[in-house]
Parts: sequence; C-alpha cells; structure tokens
Amino acid sequence: MLIATLIAAGRLDDRLLGDALDRVPGATFQAWLDEGDAADLVVPELHEARIALEGWQGCDVIVQRAEQRAKRLLVADMDSTMIGQECIDELADYAGFKPEVAEITERAMRGELDFAHALAERVALLKGLDATVIGRCLAERIRPNPGAATLVRTMRAHGAYTLLVSGGFSDFVSPIAAELGFDDFRANVLERHGDALTGRTQGPVVDSASKKAALLEAQTGLGLSSDAVLAIGDGANDLPMIEASGLGIAYRAKPVLAGAADARLDHHGLDALLWAQGFPRRDWVLG
Repeated sequence: MLIATLIAAGRLDDRLLGDALDRVPGATFQAWLDEGDAADLVVPELHEARIALEGWQGCDVIVQRAEQRAKRLLVADMDSTMIGQECIDELADYAGFKPEVAEITERAMRGELDFAHALAERVALLKGLDATVIGRCLAERIRPNPGAATLVRTMRAHGAYTLLVSGGFSDFVSPIAAELGFDDFRANVLERHGDALTGRTQGPVVDSASKKAALLEAQTGLGLSSDAVLAIGDGANDLPMIEASGLGIAYRAKPVLAGAADARLDHHGLDALLWAQGFPRRDWVLG
C-alpha cells in the first residue's frame, strides 16, 4: 500500500484535503495524523501522486510504501540542512573572503565543481586565520534549522540511530551534533599550526562517496535494509547517500538533488518528517 502524507501545517482543512483528493485519481483519505496539519492518503501510484501534490498550495507531500514507514536510521547533512548556514562561508567572512568562498560553495552544491577540489580551494583562503575565531563564528552565526532537534530526538526516542555527515569541519559538526542529539558524526578536520589554521585539511576528505559509505556502514552495522533508512540533504554532494537510502529527502535543495530525491521538503520544518513516519505531534520529543 502506498501512503501519501500531505502536510500543510495550520491550514489543512476539509476543503484543501478534498481538493487534494480530487487531484489524484483513485486516492482515498486514510486518517489524520494531526487534524489541521497533516493527513495520510492512500494513493494508487507513487509518481502520479507526487507530481499532482508536490508544491501545490504550499503543501509538502511524502509518498512511500506503508511498510517500514518509521525509519530506524537517520543520516543527515549539516550545512543548509540541519543548520541554516554554510559554516565555511561564515568562517571565511572573518578572514575577509566570504564572497569568494560563498561563490565556490554555491557552485559545488549545484554539482558544477568537484567537491574535494572546491573544498581545498576554499580552505586555502583560511590560511593564517586564528583558530579561536571558529568558536566565535559558531556562537554568533550558526543556528539549527526549525524542527532539527525535534526530528533527531524523536527518532532516537523511537529507537532509531542518528548520524550527522558533513563535508564541513569537525569544529562545527561536533558541537552541532551534540546540541541536536545525534548519536555520531563524520566531518573534515581543519589542520592547525599552533593557534592558526594552515589552509589545509588533514585526513581523508568527507565527500559524497564518504557520505554514502557512512550510510551503508551504519545500515550494515545495524542489520537494516535500505527501506529502514531516511537520508536528508540539500546539495549535489548528498546525492549518492540520498539515492542509497530507502527514503531520500531533498530539503530546500539545489535542482540536481531535488530532481533525484524521493520527496522534497520545501515548505515546512524538519520535524514535518515525523508526520511522514506516522508520528502524531503527541509522540514528538520537542527540541
């Protein structure tokens, strides 16, 4: 059975719900998840339902098989996904290079540049920056996206393992992972000489292949099928892990990812993915 979770928080009334059913031939109402916010529809075909409802009237729709709906593994990107910023862009501002770095970041996230090369090019512009600026940047500029902590904490409360994977830097990823409640994280490491950044990373680069490998390693370690895995990201370097997951979500994503993901989340906070997993708000652990 295919379930389409229709989300229009605060405005999903009977009229809007009826219009949605009319847009998908053969669709039927199954149940409210939270009346006025989200409801489940039974639909005969996945792609037809997604095309009919995705983005319509500012709604988000997640279409999936009813089996294994509540996921047991969450693998999430960080920058512009779990948080609202690109950490390297913000850090580069303290070095006086934000416009240059932000342009490279944008092109890399659109899939126009090789990620590892783009990372090295951007990190090189940070050479000589006092490493203590990282803590200042984190405190002054980095903020979680709405619903991020609630998504992570609720999934963990219901038995899921949560992994934050980032092409960014451990100086940011480690504290954000702890703040949001992730079990573990993967990230790049900024090299230092004394108290200054060298303009290089150290160790293997966490890129798109590494993100997918981390997902598969966690999935195998937990003895799960891909159907039990939820992955979410926003850019081209998230594409392999999105494709490897049972339910891949594009969050406010670049076109290359939005077109390939199983569903898009364009209008609601990250906690809306709890409705997609069948959890009404009374079962959420608020962040």
